Amino acid sequence: MTSHTLTARTLSSTGPSTTTRTTTPTVRASHLRLTRRGRLVLTTLVALPLVAAAGAFALNGGVAVASNSSSSTSFEYVQVSSGQSLWQLAQSIAPAADPRDVVSDLLHLNQLGSADVHPGQQLALPAKYSN
Repeated sequence: MTSHTLTARTLSSTGPSTTTRTTTPTVRASHLRLTRRGRLVLTTLVALPLVAAAGAFALNGGVAVASNSSSSTSFEYVQVSSGQSLWQLAQSIAPAADPRDVVSDLLHLNQLGSADVHPGQQLALPAKYSN
């Protein structure tokens, strides 16, 4: 460490006098300064676990849990007659309901791509239309 010599002059009633004093410089602690790149890296390191946790929650949040218990859901089935359309079948199953709703429910429950049905085909009935 280097020392610096300071010379101070003072005026007094007896005349100018010179005083010599030796001092050592004090070392000040430097303040932490982040550069733009440092802030970017720090932000990324903090945000990365948060983004990973949010992604894991989003992927697993809506998953159904399988269990060993069996469900007691049973369906009633109807067999399509020769020349019978899905519309006619809907009118015979639920005469008081709107046939469009019944056809839509039948298509959805039986996973049919279209309203084409064939004689002898068995279709599951939605619970609200079964007897």
